[in-house]
Amino acid sequence: MAPAWISAVNRHVPVRYTAVFACAVAALLGSFAWIGFGSGGWVALLGLAGLAIGVHDLRQPQHSILRNYPVIGHLRFLLEFIRPEMRQYFIESDNEAAPFSRQQRSLVYQRAKGEPDNRPFGTQMDVKQPGYEWINHSIAPTRIDSHDFRITIGAGRAQPYSASVFNISAMSFGALSANAVLALNGGARRGNFAHDTGEGSISRYHREHGGDLIWEIGSGYFGCRNDDGSFNEERFVANATDPQVKMIELKLSQGAKPGHGGVLPGPKVTPEIAAARGVPVGVACISPSRHGAFDTPVQMLQFIERLRTLSGGKPTGFKLCIGHPWEWFAICKAMLATGIVPDFIVVDGAEGGTGAAPLEFTDHVGAPLQEGLLLVHNTLVGLNLRERIKIGCAGKVISAFDIARMMALGADWCNSARGFMFALGCVQAQTCHTGHCPTGVTTQDPVRQKALVVPDKAERVYRFHHNTLEALKELVQAAGLKHPNQITAAHIVHRVSDHEVRLLINQLPFLRPGQLLAAIEGREDWPHAVYSLYWKLARAESFEPVTGEGPALERAANPPMPPTQAAQAGQATQAA
Repeated sequence: MAPAWISAVNRHVPVRYTAVFACAVAALLGSFAWIGFGSGGWVALLGLAGLAIGVHDLRQPQHSILRNYPVIGHLRFLLEFIRPEMRQYFIESDNEAAPFSRQQRSLVYQRAKGEPDNRPFGTQMDVKQPGYEWINHSIAPTRIDSHDFRITIGAGRAQPYSASVFNISAMSFGALSANAVLALNGGARRGNFAHDTGEGSISRYHREHGGDLIWEIGSGYFGCRNDDGSFNEERFVANATDPQVKMIELKLSQGAKPGHGGVLPGPKVTPEIAAARGVPVGVACISPSRHGAFDTPVQMLQFIERLRTLSGGKPTGFKLCIGHPWEWFAICKAMLATGIVPDFIVVDGAEGGTGAAPLEFTDHVGAPLQEGLLLVHNTLVGLNLRERIKIGCAGKVISAFDIARMMALGADWCNSARGFMFALGCVQAQTCHTGHCPTGVTTQDPVRQKALVVPDKAERVYRFHHNTLEALKELVQAAGLKHPNQITAAHIVHRVSDHEVRLLINQLPFLRPGQLLAAIEGREDWPHAVYSLYWKLARAESFEPVTGEGPALERAANPPMPPTQAAQAGQATQAA
């Protein structure tokens, strides 16, 4: 409680104006001393500057805080400006993921620098907390000679690709700086793993070191477009037949902002970005929210087949974040109807975050990786298509255990974007979209980019990949296995409560080979309501549901499940 005399003074002369009065007094006394004694000029100048700021604050109409608290009110905006850094370095706990915890970031930094990543004194995690998970180990561990775990994508095609199980996820030049792209590709070249270009196409910085590329093609068809934004076959062939390009990835949606297009403002379209994307310099670069080269699932698969043929038989697939289940099922029905299958599918979880997006999209649009990956894997297994299609995934994959867990849920390989950004030196300042990245990773400012020294950061990218796969090798050995693709949901244990744990295979739904086909043919019951309801809505000839009343039909035929049942089904997000 303030003393009575302060309250009395405040009724006549508000105390919040003290800073302005102090500036006025300093200006008067400083001027008197300056004129009378030849010193104190700096006091007068500071006082006059503060007084000018105070008068401006009182007259400006934009900020009510500054009108009520002239001069001193600026402290509020200063503290707000440095709040994220203050919280990150002094307040948040090591395990508080927002979006990545200090412990996760430290793990990447240590592995990227080649420093020891061992931790003394036991785990910092609460092993009794619901959600805690571990991998069961074997009394008879195996011994594996190499950490270089690989899978073949596009087996039987003219140019199959032997891919690492851990690769750089899609990030475009333009979103990333030139030096960041150079370092990522240099690290990929040394470590013999793949670098996804993002939908911004292939820049000269992707080509300089010659690392393996996965060329991502989005709805803007950058690098293979006509002036009107439509697909250009000749420009596609010119890039796709480059030996450095190992796979072609058609992007349907991304986890950061599924169902949302994008615009790169004209002033940001530099000559280098324009050259990579095939757009005019200084003109706004638009990524539509949907593709123009196809309208139906059948046409989409025919377009994928066309891209595969034009590329000379390179593995070709698509990336998506799961939304309406009937749209995914429509693609599956088109596979069955046409006989055309992609060589791979990359499932992007809603946890993805390198692309700046509206808050509602970041927080509430798209299926998280676990639910999306399970739906895709289970559907392909149930249709007997899984052996023909490889599955990649992306969404907050940082550690070897993250990779093991995703492979247990059905992935063949994992991609990481933010993990490799941390390896480049990213400090999670979350200013990626402002151009003011403090480490030079996500800026086109040539001065800020110079902070990122390419040879040093390329080495860190290589070491992060190398040391993460070394850790994965040790996990696989401890589990008594020979390759991470042998990890199943029966190896991962999930704590349900403080007194109950379950294997993931018992916690989450998994289909048997051909089970969905048997249900379609009436030989078995539907394995889950999501299939019995949405499969009937899907059609190969359109992404629209059969009835046009999908949500209403869902509410009538599939009433809300109890929370525990919904969690087991993994469809809580889908119902939204």
